[in-house]
Amino acid sequence: METELTMDTKGGFLITMIKQVGGRVFEKILRDYGIDDFNGPQGRILYVLWKKDGSVISELSHETGLALTTLTSMLERMEKNHLIHRERSQNDKRKTKIYLTEESKGLQRKYEEVSKKMGEIYYKGFDEQETKEFEDYLQRVLNNVEEAL
Repeated sequence: METELTMDTKGGFLITMIKQVGGRVFEKILRDYGIDDFNGPQGRILYVLWKKDGSVISELSHETGLALTTLTSMLERMEKNHLIHRERSQNDKRKTKIYLTEESKGLQRKYEEVSKKMGEIYYKGFDEQETKEFEDYLQRVLNNVEEAL
């Protein structure tokens, strides 16, 4: 069902603002928790790898929403900081798999604490039903913008 908007909308602007302000809050919480091993965007990469260690770069790009060029430079920094290591795929030598180091595996609990705190901030004043509906709407918006690619 396609809808033609006849009113002024600001959803995209609000999403961008939430992303920017939320990123600053996330960085502040990382500092408050004494976490200086990774930054917010690197945390997104680690989050994906904690769920599926050994992902290839294209999977990481899709799952994090980061462009391949951005992701490649971030992975280089993360490798220098001993958060990840790369290995050629045994099945397809053209692909490189990204793996967590023991050091980064140990950071998962801290990251989950920070994520929980962010969730409390995001959903303050929301009941369970509102949270579910809101996330359903956000998923629909994400599907729409991914479809536009």
